[in-house]
Amino acid sequence: MKEKRVLVISNMYPSENSPTFGIFVKNQVEALMKEGIQVDVLAITNTSTKKQAVISKYLIWFLKGLLFLFKGYQYQTVHAHYVFPSGLIGLIYKFVWKSKLVVTAHGGDLDKMAKKNQLIQRITTMILHKADSVIAVGQRLYQEIQDNYQVEPKKLLLLSMGVNRTLFRNIAVKETMKTKLELNKNNPVILFVGNITRDKGLIELIQAFSNVKKQIFQAELHIIGSAKNKPFVEELTTIIKKDSLEGIIFHEPKPQYEVAEWMNAADVFVLPSYIEGFGLVALEAMACGTPVVASNVGGLSYLLNNSSGVLVPPADSSALSEGINRVLTNKAVREVLIQNGYKRAEEHDQIAIINKLKEIYRMN
Repeated sequence: MKEKRVLVISNMYPSENSPTFGIFVKNQVEALMKEGIQVDVLAITNTSTKKQAVISKYLIWFLKGLLFLFKGYQYQTVHAHYVFPSGLIGLIYKFVWKSKLVVTAHGGDLDKMAKKNQLIQRITTMILHKADSVIAVGQRLYQEIQDNYQVEPKKLLLLSMGVNRTLFRNIAVKETMKTKLELNKNNPVILFVGNITRDKGLIELIQAFSNVKKQIFQAELHIIGSAKNKPFVEELTTIIKKDSLEGIIFHEPKPQYEVAEWMNAADVFVLPSYIEGFGLVALEAMACGTPVVASNVGGLSYLLNNSSGVLVPPADSSALSEGINRVLTNKAVREVLIQNGYKRAEEHDQIAIINKLKEIYRMN
């Protein structure tokens, strides 16, 4: 009989140089290990997008997968994060060792990767059909997999990555946390956390901030995230200089406990993405008691509905600035968002998610 052991496969996983790269996968792995489940990880930690580096890192990753195959008999379950390419390696283990294959779709694997060409589209469809269980992290993804890929309903599940409410919680009143972070406690803080890339809607965020400053001059915009896309960072910097905008501060990626502190200090958290499978970082802000303004896309459309947050059209800086102003200037609205945000975070508590995942693995 096989050991109750899991192999997690992911093309995104944090490293010392890139501590936030696929951090949600690592968080889930660590939570599973705390439950006594033995987990091995086969993952890419290199964030480089240069053509030669991409070819090299994926080739090495695939070869490691083949080496892992020699001890594949150990794995009762293989859990692939991202349908393609991770699910393709997982499929090999299923065929060779009859391991149970669980595949989690995160959004980009269907919204972007599967649409690159017909071959990847066909492989993605095959993986989804051959997998024993398919997890969608958001409602829209679930619907897309059901409608466009005709995956059997009995093996399709809706399950987010879950929020660690021991880490992301209301730590202290905002004034106290602002003082700790050496911020002016009288200045409204607008916060963004995520990769500094075009599809995160950062151009619109800067444009929206310019409008917000016309009404709330003391407002500050803090952007925490990886700035490895140098050309895009330069584009943002050019816009900021051209408009003579003050109060925009860029920060390098921070450990999660520091991110939680910043979320506690922020008066509003903003996630203006063009696409978003679920939007876990928005949920983390909600768990900290910070109102969220985000694009009405993907999983965010469901996560922030019913007054759990403020939803605005994507790529619309005017609507974004209106949403931010509404949160910063209307105390009643802010309180409703905070309380509903707490409830939504409770619904996606990581402990409950891990228990459901254990049921999928059939390890209880």
